[in-house]
Amino acid sequence: MTTTRVQRSIEAPRSVFRTIGRVRAAFVDALDRALAPFEVTAAQFFILVLIGAGEAESASQLCRSISYDPGAMTRMLDRLEQKGMIRRARHPEDRRKTTLELTDDGRRVVPRLHEVASRVRSRFLRGFSRAELDSLETCLQRILANA
Repeated sequence: MTTTRVQRSIEAPRSVFRTIGRVRAAFVDALDRALAPFEVTAAQFFILVLIGAGEAESASQLCRSISYDPGAMTRMLDRLEQKGMIRRARHPEDRRKTTLELTDDGRRVVPRLHEVASRVRSRFLRGFSRAELDSLETCLQRILANA
């Protein structure tokens, strides 16, 4: 293989990952702007969704799910608690642990946040056919499976 072909084969995946990173950053930025009237960031939205769906009931589960630093997660949860959207409760079987749950206010606002996020997702995916989206999803899942 010539140097040019080797170089191209190495550069192509870099550009794929750079593009994935840019898409993620653009999506988070757009979501931050769209959620601003609710005084919720994209990161806070993801946390509220995971808690509301029962996919995470502790800070450590959230950290694993969205790859956040524990200190940053604690501060994020503190802010959501101050806003009245979540509460920390003692674990029923182990009082050393706390569980996270949405408050009534949190449960009321999450569906509205989902509507906003859906509009942002739709804008990003405008013009794609179902087949193109399925293909993109398959490719991304294959990349993830190789991780």
